[in-house]
Amino acid sequence: MPLTPWLFLLILAAGLAVVLPFLLWGNPSGHDFEFHLNSWIDVLSQWRHGIIYPQWAWQAQWGYGEARFIFYPPASWTLGAFIGALLPWFLVPAVYVWIALTLSGCAMFLLARNWLEMRDAVFAAMLYAVNPYYLLIVYWRSAFAELLAGALFPLLLLYVLRLECDDRRAALALSLIVAAAWLTNIPAAVMLNYSLALLVLVAAWFHRSRRIFLWGVFAVVLGAALAAFFLVPVAAEQKWTQIAQVLSPGVRPQDNFLFTLLADPDHNRFNLSVSLVAAAEMVLLAAAVFYSRRWRSRSPLLWKELVIWALAAGLLMFSITSLAWVFLPKLRFVQLPWRWLLCVNLAFALFVTMAWRRWLMRGLLYGIMLTMVAVVWNRVQPPWWDAKLDIAEMVENQRTWIGYEGTDEYVPVGADPYEVKHDAPLVRFAEPEEGSVKMEKWDPETKLFTAHATRADLLTLRLFNYPAWKVEVNGRIVSAQSKELTGQMLIPIEAGENLVRVTFIRTWDRTLGGAISLIAVVFVLAFPAQQKLGKLGSGSF
Repeated sequence: MPLTPWLFLLILAAGLAVVLPFLLWGNPSGHDFEFHLNSWIDVLSQWRHGIIYPQWAWQAQWGYGEARFIFYPPASWTLGAFIGALLPWFLVPAVYVWIALTLSGCAMFLLARNWLEMRDAVFAAMLYAVNPYYLLIVYWRSAFAELLAGALFPLLLLYVLRLECDDRRAALALSLIVAAAWLTNIPAAVMLNYSLALLVLVAAWFHRSRRIFLWGVFAVVLGAALAAFFLVPVAAEQKWTQIAQVLSPGVRPQDNFLFTLLADPDHNRFNLSVSLVAAAEMVLLAAAVFYSRRWRSRSPLLWKELVIWALAAGLLMFSITSLAWVFLPKLRFVQLPWRWLLCVNLAFALFVTMAWRRWLMRGLLYGIMLTMVAVVWNRVQPPWWDAKLDIAEMVENQRTWIGYEGTDEYVPVGADPYEVKHDAPLVRFAEPEEGSVKMEKWDPETKLFTAHATRADLLTLRLFNYPAWKVEVNGRIVSAQSKELTGQMLIPIEAGENLVRVTFIRTWDRTLGGAISLIAVVFVLAFPAQQKLGKLGSGSF
């Protein structure tokens, strides 16, 4: 049975229940709230300048800029900016969360309806859409990209299970899911790729089919190729930024296993919060697995996939797996081991639905989880809230070019955002009396001005130097320098009138990544035709 309007309304209602408190107290200002909202405002301003796919966050670091949009996947900031173009900014986070939760619920319904009765599939969808970890994301973390990526995991399991009976279409769908993960959230994409590998191996072993494994490899490669326009610049330009800060103390895996304590009270309070919720969820999940044993004979592969996936994800949240975080490729970029609750939640929603058919029991169990969240809310760490005026101030700071605080890992090498002056002029001579500046344009990717100098000089710009900036003085390309300590761009000029143009160019890696993605898209579009030709070729005459 398809997802009818009435069933869709139930999922919408579940998501709406999560965001209703926004109307009473404002927006929950979690760990990443300002990062995301400032990104959305910045992107919308760049769209209004005609830049469809921003690369440089021009208002970040108080106007000095950073390479945020090269390294942070575009799905979440595109959706957030789009909503911001339609609605007042104080409503945008609530609408974004509502959309993300609804997508997760719909994805779970598409998975569950293949094995469960309609009412059970709807319950599983609603439970997944408002699972306890999502509540932590919404009210304490504001990890909007991770929340959006949660909708991909039910689809991942659905199409892995379809590989045996419809391998070509399922593999193509899996490649699109992999690409979507890379374009939504990098930690979630790493988890999704590892999950895909595990699920495919289990399915290949269950069916004794090497073909399933090969189709899984195909999906991983094609998915990465589809996202190459984003992934290739990320790989190529890491050396131009301080990207190693993404694994600085406090956000490393070893600092964030469940119940880990550091010399940081704020870190410890949140780690305790997420640890309590995770522990309660895993205890209930274990009970649900026990009481759902009858499903093992009805859907053996689904049952095994869920148990093995949940077990692996659960173990990775504890320090006993620390060696895996060191040696498994790129796993450390998940950063926070408890992020594996994204996968545990999927198994939790399905096993609770399968184990207890009575709505009273289901409501009681979910009440237990809500009680744990309430304990965290009242006893461990209450959420923080931003009122309408706080949001208005963030918007005004970008409108008036004050800018906003940036993120260390996206700052160019050699730059130090903690040493710059927030009120520095856009262009400055070594001595003010040595010349004057006439500003023509100061846009996100183009700076154009005329500098009249009494002698040769170095202009200091309110802009961090980055290799993708091309500098021209009087039509001649010059090599920009970086100011010691701050990393600001320095431009050499001669005495007299100097027409200076600074442009953020399309580097070779962006061109290469775009070409790979284009080829992959052509392959995907041609794939159905290849399948039809294959069937014709295998027919008898």
